[in-house]
Amino acid sequence: MHRTFMLAIAVCAWLAAGSARAQDNVLNLYSARHYQTDEALYANFTKLTGIKINRLEGREDELVERIRNEGSASPADILITVDASRLEVADKLGLFQPVKSTLLEERVPANLRTPNWYSFSTRARVIVHNKANVKRELVQNYEDLASPSLKGQVCMRSGSHPYNLSLGAALIAHDGEAKAEAWARGLVANFARAPKGGDTDQLRAVAAGECGVTVSNSYYLVRLLRSTKPADQEAVKALAVVWPNQASWGTHVNVSGAGVLKHAPHKDAAVKFLEYLASDEAQAYFANGNNEWPVVKSAVASNPELRSLGDFKRDALPMADLAKNIAAAQRAYDRAGWK
Repeated sequence: MHRTFMLAIAVCAWLAAGSARAQDNVLNLYSARHYQTDEALYANFTKLTGIKINRLEGREDELVERIRNEGSASPADILITVDASRLEVADKLGLFQPVKSTLLEERVPANLRTPNWYSFSTRARVIVHNKANVKRELVQNYEDLASPSLKGQVCMRSGSHPYNLSLGAALIAHDGEAKAEAWARGLVANFARAPKGGDTDQLRAVAAGECGVTVSNSYYLVRLLRSTKPADQEAVKALAVVWPNQASWGTHVNVSGAGVLKHAPHKDAAVKFLEYLASDEAQAYFANGNNEWPVVKSAVASNPELRSLGDFKRDALPMADLAKNIAAAQRAYDRAGWK
């Protein structure tokens, strides 16, 4: 009887261990990256590790609010999103936990990581102008866009969008808050129209001559370069790209990044996923699939259109320093009337 009882205990323990192993073979990913090419990225992780990814997609603010509401019962292991400002919001709310990984520290440059989240790809905020309507020498720096010589020539998306807030945060870090606000006022005075649409809409407006110059994330421009649509090919012919601030602090760069959530039920799998994102193989997906630059120096991108933009001096401002100025950038934009 005793032996039978002990055998039953052993069987239960084995089954429980098997169940735990099965649970550890899962990763619950909350993603605010809405790029179809990421499908291949995630599928490759499962192929390499056997860990199944359950993915929930949504807007950044919705996912953050969901994680907060779920609290310690949250099934989420990882939050992945774009822009340092959004990652910083999640971090300040205490949603991430520190991750210690020698591999990540070796492969992700120090200025592109914080103790609680890591960057895995970069995108530049470039100046794009109409070759026929705006002279290149007039738009060499972000600060030039506030010059009265460009009155009625500037198209921009909303000042409340994280891409522009991060640019403002960089300007505050380098030029100070007062000068950044003065820049925003000059920029608003130069608007050809009220802010509307996304970066691609601004590029099309510049190409059509509705305005002469804009600022765009680099990967939107590369998308147009890679497009086979006649309208896109025609638009590209009218456009020229400028790497801003090459003689000063360098072109503003932002990131896609991710962190392990505070109550992650599968922390080991989550850390493996972050380490996978820093592999050369995964880095190539970012570059070739979504026209972003890898953060790992050894990663090789086979994206001719991305390479055609050439090399440039990048702003080396640490992401943590950038993120802490986001609120100040929003206040400066509000005072300047950039809605």
